[in-house]
Amino acid sequence: MKKMLMIAIAILAIFSVSFSAEAAIKIPAVYVALGDSLAAGQTPDSKIDAGYADLIAQELSRNQPVAFYTKQLAFPGFTTGDVLERVKSEQAQQALASANIITLSAGANDLLRLVQSNPESGALAFQQIQVDFALNEARINMEAILAELEKRAPNADVYVMGYYFAYPHVRESQKEGTAKQLDRLNEILKRSAKKAGATFVSVDKGFGKNATDKVPNPGDVHPNFKGYQVMANAFFSHYQKGWKVEKLELPNPNPLTFDEVMNNQEQQQDTADGISARPSTHWTKDYLALREALLYV
Repeated sequence: MKKMLMIAIAILAIFSVSFSAEAAIKIPAVYVALGDSLAAGQTPDSKIDAGYADLIAQELSRNQPVAFYTKQLAFPGFTTGDVLERVKSEQAQQALASANIITLSAGANDLLRLVQSNPESGALAFQQIQVDFALNEARINMEAILAELEKRAPNADVYVMGYYFAYPHVRESQKEGTAKQLDRLNEILKRSAKKAGATFVSVDKGFGKNATDKVPNPGDVHPNFKGYQVMANAFFSHYQKGWKVEKLELPNPNPLTFDEVMNNQEQQQDTADGISARPSTHWTKDYLALREALLYV
């Protein structure tokens, strides 16, 4: 891990002079994905595969030099509090210090864990007082996360990823209340990003409230490749207009179970420095056509 980061830093120093005139495009890219299950690439059937961060890394590599990419700091189930703890952790410091692009997904687990969904009846329920408290906590934590990143990743452009409506299969009469809470969360993320000088990436319009083709499992809130493609392209609408992940560029499915992820992590402990105290998305399988172009952890 440390050796690969040192290589990335050296490459960054070489290229930063040649491409300094193009400030919006980070050359070479040193990309760190932070956050929850969306950043990790969780599938609708509770496995881990290529998510929006991987598609971003893939498209970056098609258009510019990429020195380093990791999503190992992301983990399914992370709340804003968990992400804040991870950002502050000693293990994350070298990756953050080297990063010049950071995407951040945090906040949905603060909210959606309070939503009771019944796929059979198509019903949603939540307690407003609990939601109000959770959204306030998410706001406080998000502002703290962005403040920490300003200190710990001084060279990075930070992109705060918004959220989509995660229950397209429920009855129409059940959608409005929960959709309003997700709108509130997105507004909190947008305001926090603006306050910190980060970029908010809106993804909800690309999904809408009936995106069953992108969130196919009525009992799960995670998107398929098509949904992650929408999220990646929303990022590129800010990073570099005209760059786009096309349908034909989507990778072949290669999902791993959490047990497989844990086993891969254990196998690599003897040969690589881990940056996560929890199981991570540190792959040994080449599920994207990037292995030769990127340094992965």
